[in-house]
Amino acid sequence: MAAAMFRSERIMALIPAYNEEENISTVVHGIHQVLPQADIVVIDDCSTDGTGEVARRSGAIVVRLPSNLGIGGAVQTGLKFAREHEYDMIIRLDGDGQHDPQDIPALFATIKSGKADAVFGSRFMGKDSTMTIPISRRLGIKIFAFLVSVLTGEKATDTTSGYMCLNRYAIDVLADYLPQDYPEVEGRVILHKAGLTTLELPAHMRSRMAGISSINGWRSIYYAVKVSIAALIGAMKEIPVVQKELDYDSHPANPTTGRYRNQSYSAAGDHTTDTEAQTT
Repeated sequence: MAAAMFRSERIMALIPAYNEEENISTVVHGIHQVLPQADIVVIDDCSTDGTGEVARRSGAIVVRLPSNLGIGGAVQTGLKFAREHEYDMIIRLDGDGQHDPQDIPALFATIKSGKADAVFGSRFMGKDSTMTIPISRRLGIKIFAFLVSVLTGEKATDTTSGYMCLNRYAIDVLADYLPQDYPEVEGRVILHKAGLTTLELPAHMRSRMAGISSINGWRSIYYAVKVSIAALIGAMKEIPVVQKELDYDSHPANPTTGRYRNQSYSAAGDHTTDTEAQTT
């Protein structure tokens, strides 16, 4: 059923990954089962294990970064890849297996309906989450949600969620303005500044299948302070408002199938000469 719903669009699944050799194959296969027509792109953030090779053997396109950029840089690389290759929509999942691919159809259906430009999976809107969250992190998440709700005027419940679906407008904006370090919270503010609509849907999330989270102990405090400051700064940034225009060149008699033309942005790294990332 999912394949029939999304057959006409160019769809990309984006998976940023660092040292996820034990998890990445399960993630790739899970996406392929739900969305077999999607191109699955793994951004290997200079892993020191076999993440890239395992992903490649599992059927993914692998872009290996020449140095470790962190989650923001890895995601932004994937967004630039999606824009350059003219994907209509992307779904982003983490490489640690926390995000259940069975929620993908609901996220895509919301984007296709035009109700939002970006849809985020929230672990706090449903009752089936099996993810264990330490009290300190849960408190931080609530603070971030409150902060984003105030800055955007839209209720948010899970602003640290990396489970999202984006249309071409949102891809365009975040490809240029997504912050390099811990991007999820500030990214919500940036989308709001660009005049794009965001929604949250319930999503099933679970604890990572293997490995260790990068946010532990004292890093939780550092993370909370840095992200809060970044969100406030993001609210003061000059972000161009997206001008949505229809391009009917390919199907002039049928506006419902025309492709959207996004407002162009200029940023370093948009051209192949600006990056050393290799696609394999």
